[in-house]
Amino acid sequence: MTTTEVLETFEGGPSTGVFTDGASEGNPGPGGWGAVLVVDDEVVAEDYGSEAHTTNNRMELAALIAGLRMIPPGQAIDVYSDSQLVVNIITKWAEGWEQRGWKKKSPGPIANLELVKEAYRLFRALPDVGLRWIAAHSGNRWNEYADALATAYRRNEF
Repeated sequence: MTTTEVLETFEGGPSTGVFTDGASEGNPGPGGWGAVLVVDDEVVAEDYGSEAHTTNNRMELAALIAGLRMIPPGQAIDVYSDSQLVVNIITKWAEGWEQRGWKKKSPGPIANLELVKEAYRLFRALPDVGLRWIAAHSGNRWNEYADALATAYRRNEF
């Protein structure tokens, strides 16, 4: 579905926020990410990109980074991701990982560490910003829009 089709089809969900989404076909496989900053149902900024060989989690983190970069310092706004993993990484686990020298309590490396560090740094630099989970594919207009941006690579919209 294109962004135009999303706007014609969906109306529900929050009308203000930053909405991010990532996608991949295969894990790993080709993938994309999208982020949109919306205020009162008006698009203020949007960005998207793709990688030929990636994972869904990398694309979710790339989308979050792009979304956080759209927010001016001092602006109080919520960022919405449909990845509970990404929300938990940034809001629950990254602080402890950083305190332990970017190591988990459990064995093994932190996946996508460079993206986790960047997302966490950006999030901490925006103290008035909240990061919230939003259900995927449930008719939330701007989450569906972010999904359309994230999947633009499938439609050769780059």
